[in-house]
Amino acid sequence: MEEKIKRVYIPMTETGFYILFCLRSENHGYGITRQVEALTGGEILISPGTMYGSLSKMEKDGLIQFVREEEKRKRYIITPLGEEILETELRRIERLYRNSKGEQTHGK
Repeated sequence: MEEKIKRVYIPMTETGFYILFCLRSENHGYGITRQVEALTGGEILISPGTMYGSLSKMEKDGLIQFVREEEKRKRYIITPLGEEILETELRRIERLYRNSKGEQTHGK
């Protein structure tokens, strides 16, 4: 993984995490917003400005890619680099959770 990109995205913001998480299958900004709202029981609401700024940056950085436009909505999907970033963040979160419960990782 490119170290510069890793430093920019790890640790991830909740917004960044959920955007990548939701783009494991093709989606558009509004669809992501609705999916995140459902996943979090309304606790995380992503504003349009934050959503489209994040999508633009992630696309420029190679974490997601434009797939097609459908009914004036740009649809994106996660790239292999984005998947690597997401998996790195998931491992980090799992480690935090294990440590918070007092579980030993023994070299993990």
